[in-house]
Amino acid sequence: MQDIVARAEKVESPAYQFLYGDMLAWGVCVDRDVETGIYYMQSAAQQGLPAALEQLGRYYANGTLVQRDPERAIPYLREAASLGDTRARIHLAELLLDNYGSPLDYEDAYRWLYNTITASKAKHRQIALLRQGLEERMPQNIIARAKRRDTYW
Repeated sequence: MQDIVARAEKVESPAYQFLYGDMLAWGVCVDRDVETGIYYMQSAAQQGLPAALEQLGRYYANGTLVQRDPERAIPYLREAASLGDTRARIHLAELLLDNYGSPLDYEDAYRWLYNTITASKAKHRQIALLRQGLEERMPQNIIARAKRRDTYW
């Protein structure tokens, strides 16, 4: 436990800040301190840790430990999605289809889903449905452009 705390507080390692923040927020092996836990998760997110970005986005979208604020969730999820986090890509598309965020985000969300790699057939079906929902809101030329832009090359 001391190693986790030291790496989170002294070294400021984003992975350890996220781990320690999660432990504090939920009271796992430490006394529960939600506010400090969220602080450490936000610090990890500010350093670009995709897991922290996705989790905070999900927390704001659902109102877990924080006040529910889907609009506040969008930047977290968008950043995590751009870094390749599949869960963030799915959550972002779901929020967009629930009329949160901006139509300007549709192209990126669609492209990220289009380029998502997963072995899960359930995720493939979910992604296909989300892509279909976005396609209904996007002009054909934007869909074609999103399919041409590969995020990995």
